[in-house]
Amino acid sequence: MELPKSLQLKLHQREQENALRKLTPTNGLIDFASNDYIGFAKSETIFHQTHQLLLDKNLKANGATGSRLLSGNHKLYQQTEEFIAGFHQTAAALIFNSGYDANVGFFSSVPQRNDVILYDELCHASIRDGIQMSNAKAYKFSHNDLEDLEKLIQKFSSENNEIYIATESVFSMDGDCPNFEELASLSEKHSTHLVVDEAHALGVFGEKGEGLIQSLGLQDKVFARIITFGKGLGCHGAAILGSEDLKSFLVNFARSFVYTTGLSPHSVATILESYKNLAEEEKALKDLKSNIVFFNQEKMRLGLKPMFVYSKSAIQCAIIPGNEKVRDVATQLQQKGFDVRPILSPTVPENQERLRFCLHSYNSENEITVVLELLATFVF
Repeated sequence: MELPKSLQLKLHQREQENALRKLTPTNGLIDFASNDYIGFAKSETIFHQTHQLLLDKNLKANGATGSRLLSGNHKLYQQTEEFIAGFHQTAAALIFNSGYDANVGFFSSVPQRNDVILYDELCHASIRDGIQMSNAKAYKFSHNDLEDLEKLIQKFSSENNEIYIATESVFSMDGDCPNFEELASLSEKHSTHLVVDEAHALGVFGEKGEGLIQSLGLQDKVFARIITFGKGLGCHGAAILGSEDLKSFLVNFARSFVYTTGLSPHSVATILESYKNLAEEEKALKDLKSNIVFFNQEKMRLGLKPMFVYSKSAIQCAIIPGNEKVRDVATQLQQKGFDVRPILSPTVPENQERLRFCLHSYNSENEITVVLELLATFVF
């Protein structure tokens, strides 16, 4: 059957704006695009450890067989959630099928009708979708602007509501971070509930890759942390960290948890083995941090710093306005053997289109130098 004309028009408009998304196969180029920050997705060690764990536990099922509230709560779940809670120094952890499910589940269920959600204007789509499903009122504040946030807190504070502050420890399209010491103090001052998505901080920040909040010693000042496993941990799924009461509430009211089949034993075993390796990993974490420092030094040496968003994370973004222009530069880099992807509007605002460089422990200093020298050649 034909696609309705209204939908055809929307696709045509995307095509006219040079913004039509398409699925493409993975390539063999030098990786500056994936979220596999410390190489765990490619780790043969973790692959074999996962298989051995399943054999040791006599878990030979291919799927969970149902919701965790019915038949899908296989025995690896409890062990893995306990390990995660201990690793992240929190009372409880609840595994969700993805970071998207975790954010939608939290924000659609926890804030209530008279409550207020104040969210950073650059928060991820999964946070915004969860907010849209919530009965709470929601207002955005200017990106990482704590003065703007405090004005909103003062405006909406009352005895009849709770205020939730939603932000990210590393913003996925900019790579920058809030000032969490000040943000945590502000939240504490006004008795609000701070919620932090740590998707791009796990495996990047901290001595053991535990994330930015924990590396700053602020875990006890955060109401909930959303930790996703598809980036630094190299596998799939997510967890919400918080109190035992919060976990119980989510088990009862988070629809993206209640009404979905659980992860397979293999998926949960991979999460557990990845965490065990993260707890013992040193070289990859050091190599990644070294590459982040070197990348920043090289962009300064080459005069590229003004075009980059300030970042000390594994995500480095060069602003190149215009979908056609940024796509052209990305294509030239790919033709030279480097997998660097363009981020187009409407994913980012118009005139904020960018190249997004993802750094990894396995990138060499020579690769970093060459790709930035090529970028300088193509844009100057």
